[in-house]
Amino acid sequence: MNKEIDLSVSCYGSVKDLSYDVAILPWGATEPHNYHLPYLTDCILSHRTSVDAAEKAFSESGVRCMVLPPVTYGSQNPGQRDYPFCLHARYETQRAILGDVVAALHLQGIRKLIIVNGHGGNSFKNMIRDLSVDFPDFLIAITNWYGIVPQEGYFENKDDHAGELETSVMMYYHPELVNLEEAGEGTSKPFALSSLNAQIAWLPRYWSKVSADTGIGDPRKSTPEKGERYAKAVIEKLALLFTEIGSKEVYL
Repeated sequence: MNKEIDLSVSCYGSVKDLSYDVAILPWGATEPHNYHLPYLTDCILSHRTSVDAAEKAFSESGVRCMVLPPVTYGSQNPGQRDYPFCLHARYETQRAILGDVVAALHLQGIRKLIIVNGHGGNSFKNMIRDLSVDFPDFLIAITNWYGIVPQEGYFENKDDHAGELETSVMMYYHPELVNLEEAGEGTSKPFALSSLNAQIAWLPRYWSKVSADTGIGDPRKSTPEKGERYAKAVIEKLALLFTEIGSKEVYL
């Protein structure tokens, strides 16, 4: 627990005399993750990797980040919203949240924000472009923590949702929240159209028609050791990103 870096456990007395280079905003979703992972998996993992990376960036370079509490509202596919307690946030809702966060940080003198996204359904590029018009002196970058390091060489089965990647990393950080014996197989059905499977076009997958247990990817070979190895590789990349954005100019 680091009160100077993790706002979710911090207090005013720990931060009032410190100067921060970057704010980090983990962003996830509230949705089922197969039968064995928490609804807030995307929030937990984006937050934990962000905190570890922020600690590494500070210890190695002196760049000070504050990791904000994770945003728990993500954009859901049709068919996902039908599951109990799966919460869908519209574009306008997410845009309003991000805009309010940026406005608050800007008022307080912070000019750099990195969104560490943990949910594949979220998309921020248009929001960031709009906010660059409203706050031209404010830098916003976006990264997906789960996409920074390729899965090959770390996991036996490629993960899409609640599979080996997310399960292994969750077992590393929070083994008490994972009961692998409860996990479904995570089998999924492709589209009936070859053009969609070849990604010639995109449309949202109707989740209940794609997966029986809400997972896409087999989690049953997950281990905390795999999760630790992968998380540390991600943290290395994130720490470099935090350091560079916090201490250097973006353009030559």
